[in-house]
Amino acid sequence: MKFKRFLLVGLMLCFIFPQHIVNAETNSNDKPAEQVVEENYHTVLENWKKEGKKDASEFEASVSPSNFQTAEQSNLLPVEKSKGYNDRVFYWHNQASVSYEVDVKEAGLYELSFDYYPLSNEVVPIEGAIQVNGKYPFYESRRIVFPADWKNAKQTFQKDRFGNDMIPKQKRIEEWSRITAEDASQLQAEPLKYELKKGKNTITLSNLSGEMFLGKAYVKSPKKLPTYKDYLKEHKDQKLVDDALIIREAEKDYKKNSSYIRPFAANDTSAVPSSPKKLLLNTLGGDSWKESGQTVNWKVNVKKDGFYKLTFKVLQNKETTGPVFRKLLIDGEMPFAEAAPFTFDFNKSWSNVTLSDKKGKAYLFYLTKGEHDIGLEADASPVEPVLHTTNNIMREMEELTLEIRKLTGNQTDTARGWKISEYIPGIDKKLAGWADELESELKHLRTLDNTDEDSKDMISLKMAIQKLRKLSKEPDEIPARLTELSEGSSSAAQLLGNMLVTLPKQPLTIDRFYVHGDEKEVPNAEAGFWEKLFDSIQRFFLSFFSENYSASEADEDTLEVWVNRPRQYVELLQNLSDQTFTPESGIKVKFSIMPEEQKLILANASNKQPDLALGISSWLPYELSIRGAAVDLHQFDDFETFSKQFSPGAFLPLMIGDSVYAMPETQDFFVQFYRKDILQALGLPVPDTWEDVKGILPELQRYGMNYYTHIAGATGFKPFQATAPFVYQFDGDLYGKNGMKTAIGTEESLKGIKFMAELNTVYSLPLQVPNFYNHFRYSTLPIGTANFTTYTQLTAAAPEIAGWWDISPHPGVKKEDGTVERWATGSGQSAMIFKGTKSKEDSWELLKWWLSTDTQTEFATNLQMLYGPEYMWNTSNLEAFKNLPWPEEHKETILKQWEYLYEVPKNPGSYMIERELSNIWNRIVFDGVNPRSAVDDSVVAIDREIKRKMEEFGYVEDGKMVKPYPIPTIEQVKSWAGDENEDKNN
Repeated sequence: MKFKRFLLVGLMLCFIFPQHIVNAETNSNDKPAEQVVEENYHTVLENWKKEGKKDASEFEASVSPSNFQTAEQSNLLPVEKSKGYNDRVFYWHNQASVSYEVDVKEAGLYELSFDYYPLSNEVVPIEGAIQVNGKYPFYESRRIVFPADWKNAKQTFQKDRFGNDMIPKQKRIEEWSRITAEDASQLQAEPLKYELKKGKNTITLSNLSGEMFLGKAYVKSPKKLPTYKDYLKEHKDQKLVDDALIIREAEKDYKKNSSYIRPFAANDTSAVPSSPKKLLLNTLGGDSWKESGQTVNWKVNVKKDGFYKLTFKVLQNKETTGPVFRKLLIDGEMPFAEAAPFTFDFNKSWSNVTLSDKKGKAYLFYLTKGEHDIGLEADASPVEPVLHTTNNIMREMEELTLEIRKLTGNQTDTARGWKISEYIPGIDKKLAGWADELESELKHLRTLDNTDEDSKDMISLKMAIQKLRKLSKEPDEIPARLTELSEGSSSAAQLLGNMLVTLPKQPLTIDRFYVHGDEKEVPNAEAGFWEKLFDSIQRFFLSFFSENYSASEADEDTLEVWVNRPRQYVELLQNLSDQTFTPESGIKVKFSIMPEEQKLILANASNKQPDLALGISSWLPYELSIRGAAVDLHQFDDFETFSKQFSPGAFLPLMIGDSVYAMPETQDFFVQFYRKDILQALGLPVPDTWEDVKGILPELQRYGMNYYTHIAGATGFKPFQATAPFVYQFDGDLYGKNGMKTAIGTEESLKGIKFMAELNTVYSLPLQVPNFYNHFRYSTLPIGTANFTTYTQLTAAAPEIAGWWDISPHPGVKKEDGTVERWATGSGQSAMIFKGTKSKEDSWELLKWWLSTDTQTEFATNLQMLYGPEYMWNTSNLEAFKNLPWPEEHKETILKQWEYLYEVPKNPGSYMIERELSNIWNRIVFDGVNPRSAVDDSVVAIDREIKRKMEEFGYVEDGKMVKPYPIPTIEQVKSWAGDENEDKNN
């Protein structure tokens, strides 16, 4: 049966548990897809409670690395290489596994801990998986994170050329730590518990990514924290230190477990310090400190033993207006059970929040004389029950939608009536039941919020409840009103999906905090009225003279570079240039944020263009060069040598003849993403060719799953990225030899186009998928071809499946000699020099420096360390790409695919070929037109438009060609580097 499209709404981030669709038509002997992987921890923990399973009584045992059972004995290192551990250690990396046995006296629930020492300075997370007696007890055990601590490389902030503070570089702290296994999404309030049977148990720890030294492994009974009342009794002889007031600036001298928790310049009079003219890094956190589990620790030195109070000066302006939560840590531990969660309510102004109980009475914290760590950890565990319930309802909502679609044949005619309640008995009670469950979670959210107004998350939840109750009263109208249930932009599913994105986020900005006795001594959080007024007047007048990164004319001796990227990229680039390029070359450079890249054409027409432009779309240099606005880079003597560092296929859209008018700056890639856990459970191989893809489709579709191609990711218009690979893989081409006609009518091209359409018409691949990332996480589309954007999303925002997905080269067509043609596009951003530049030679030197291996490597590493894992830099420099802090096996796959990078060359009428290829697909798939007929009709339209454009640019006069338009080829580019091997015939 054809795969029926349904919309998975809401960008589901790090809080979502694994989802699986059950195909209603599977045979009774079939294994449901939802059983492919384990239940989530929330469900398992509830089942344990129902079964009466309890925490083990007081117990602790440790196992030395010398007693580990492992196949990699060479990874057991001697004491002298243990980094001061004073015992043998295990070098845990490269998918290595260790097992150890522990003998417990009673069956029960235990916690697992490990000593570890992070290695390497990369931002690749250190992750592993834990099995107990050969099985994963719950899904979260498939990913355990071993965090590394970071600090600023320098404790004083350096200044940029405008006198503003710069975010310092990050340095990993090299030290031994101990961790108790936790949910990688940090949604559980306590460490993970593992059920062990009485007697011997085997625990296996497998490496997924990163590397570290592994010390002793511990098995212990869960720790129980004292209550606050017991905590006070324990220190009953101590008193409050009334005269103490320690002021600690949050942005100074701290350590953290995420490199990208960073200081922020609050342009606010109330922040300390503050300047009306310069940007000072005067606060910490904000959106860089919003993920549950992110922790910051500050050193505090107290002068005498006693009880102290803690007050934090914070700005909590979460976009949804809901509360955020923090866990307090003193010297790395919670002092008592009530130390989490502390609620920070929404407030548009700065406020002093003293850590207190629900009645507002300040907690007392006992500190001994000397140095202590005061830490705060972002904590989303209070909203975990809401996320769990909502997530389950959304899964059931999807299943119901799919079942309705199958019954109605995807017919949504509002004039047609359905007795859907007869086909799906109890559908009204199902919807009402969902509403009741969500109502209960809404009440829970209100207990967490100390304000009287509902947050946007609560409003979304309330609106979803109302829609479900309304639909439950008129169930037979649901087929015609699916847009209200699951498919509309304001559907119940969309509202819930939006809430699931924002609810677990915990952003908080801290200016400073106080360790004190009497609250009266704590300074006011907000500046006074007159101080604010005077500061705002200063800022107004200074704004007329302030310098920034906006596009403006540079000095005569300074190269002006427009960059089509956000401010943080431009700041980092300017700082790199000031620190290395200008001192070494003597060439001054000013980088500015490009208003919008379309204005480059207008700027060139008015002769106000910059010297260089970076980060522009790959189609723009061609449009500028054919109008005589770009410098031919091939004229430089060292161009051909420099070009060896890049993929030959990336140059094709940047060329006219043998002239090259831009350099590839970033590079996309289309590879095959697949869920290892799903394919392993179903016993399916990873496809290498399109024939292999066809071979696994019946099994996938039997379980309600399917295969994704980027044709389904496009909307009505199918760009070259979706269509051209099929033409190239079947040895077809888009252009004739002289560039005056299209070649899509050849037998080879027709064969590729026909197969492209048959994937949908014959093999039932989905016609349209708005968001492959969501489907991949849900496992409804556990395999498919996608690009760098999907890779970034899965790496940075899919923690629940981290380590359980992988990539392989793009499927291709197997040739008679056994090779597989897997040609695919990969256009990214480019960099070019304008003809009106002050100095072609200086501009070329700057371009070479920027695209060099060293600069690209440093830029990419700093970007991720400072701003987070989602700031991945897909450099086009192949050597620099090898140095990126990405998993080695992924880099190898991408580099292998880049050997088949074939970006579509340009000619004046290429836009018409792109448009008609899309029209051909639509006519074949939706109108049932014969492929040959569809192609022939388009060939006529394309050839007519190419001829017209060729006349416009002087290649044709009076209907006759006066000069050929040679289409660039990969062989042509390879000849620059002295490589004449032919990998692609044109």
